[in-house]
Amino acid sequence: MIGMVEESDYCVLQAELAQVQREVDDMFDALLPSPQDSRAPLVDAMRYAAIGGGKRLRPLLLMSTAELYGVDRDCALRAACAVEAIHVYSLIHDDLPCMDDDDLRRGKPTVHVQFGEATAVLAGDSLHALAFEILADPDTSADPFVRVELLATLGKASGMDGMAGGQMMDMMADAEEYDLHAITRLQQLKTGALLAASVEMGAIMGHVPPAGRVHLRNYARDIGLAFQIADDLLDYEGDEAKAGKALRKDEVQGKQTFVTLMGARKAREQARALVDQAIGHLAGHGGDAKMLKAIARYIVERDR
Repeated sequence: MIGMVEESDYCVLQAELAQVQREVDDMFDALLPSPQDSRAPLVDAMRYAAIGGGKRLRPLLLMSTAELYGVDRDCALRAACAVEAIHVYSLIHDDLPCMDDDDLRRGKPTVHVQFGEATAVLAGDSLHALAFEILADPDTSADPFVRVELLATLGKASGMDGMAGGQMMDMMADAEEYDLHAITRLQQLKTGALLAASVEMGAIMGHVPPAGRVHLRNYARDIGLAFQIADDLLDYEGDEAKAGKALRKDEVQGKQTFVTLMGARKAREQARALVDQAIGHLAGHGGDAKMLKAIARYIVERDR
């Protein structure tokens, strides 16, 4: 562990995580009924990837931020599932042979291993489309301006200026020597952009204007980097059984990471400093931001 969550806060966090996991699973179950035609294998693959796995950290971030501003929980859950749909699609495509070529994800065979590559590609594509379908629905927000801003925020976080751009940089890492600045930029796009979008979208749903979200953006930026440092540490020294996926890949592939560039001890110190800094950005919310603060600490203490 890098830091310590108070035991009472940890229990509350775990209970909320479990609740969000159930709610997200139930929502995907409702959104993805298996059709009685030849599309069934596609929807089965989507359900396989989206239901019953994952930390649901992004939904928890969105819903906790939305709660700060009194957003209806059911509406926030819909937006949270849109973010999670993007995250799950990215994992499906990440695991493909043309990308990271992984056989295990969340403790079970990856989608392309279970359903074949072509179905996996279509499942990822369809989850991507589903995310924007959810956000465009008035059930997510009755305010069309909120829906447009949600769509724009998630779109940017998913594309060349966000997750996909970071993945491209990661793919190029085999052929280029990245310094700490480049690795930080890569991870701000690949991992941090969707985490940041989760926080931002919660505030958008609460009708918080852009100028009023600066402290939340700073919080999200810091936890995004802390999350990736923790991931690098897990890849370096974690337990594959707990992680539910192959580890030590970065070392085998010779990729530069926060751990290879800083060393494990300094990486842990940096993650701790980022968490403290992230929590500091929430000072104006007092006790109302207790969950967001607990999430920041949890990010660097998790074992998977």
